[in-house]
Amino acid sequence: MAKTMPTAPSEQQPADATRTTGKGRATPTRREREAERKRPLVPTDRRQANREARAKMQSARDRARVGMANGDERYLPARDKGPQKRFVRDYVDARFSAGELMIPLMFLVILLSIVQMPALQTIGMIALWIFFIIVVADSLMLGFLVRRKLAAKFGADRVERGVRWYAAMRALQLRRMRLPKPQVKRGAYPA
Repeated sequence: MAKTMPTAPSEQQPADATRTTGKGRATPTRREREAERKRPLVPTDRRQANREARAKMQSARDRARVGMANGDERYLPARDKGPQKRFVRDYVDARFSAGELMIPLMFLVILLSIVQMPALQTIGMIALWIFFIIVVADSLMLGFLVRRKLAAKFGADRVERGVRWYAAMRALQLRRMRLPKPQVKRGAYPA
């Protein structure tokens, strides 16, 4: 008795029965594809087309605004992009800086200048100048700290230009007015 060798699976069953072929529809011809792409250069209803374009642009702006507020890299302007700028933002947002009080203090000095008491006005101006010197010193110290931390994390030769200025300008803004919005709580310094 001779043993028969088992046959290959393709020989046992027809290929059509074992697998599904194709994408379930015929491939469109070139003429059909070109007809799909063709549309009039000028829409028939201009007002409707303008409304649709405006709505599309508004939704894109809304997505970009929300994305920028949340710190999404895709929607940030060039000045805020990159891992070093994110580190600077997180570092500045984690600390309290004297610059955050600058705008409220200036508003207070403006109110004091309305009062017709020269002594009070003089005290307000002197306090503003003293506070201004404190803010400048705090910004300089912040710039050196940020630069040193970036050099430790990314390498001294890879630190981007302008990070000191970026940190100082962010530190001068009120915390809730900063864009992109702060992603860290106070005291939660980046690693």
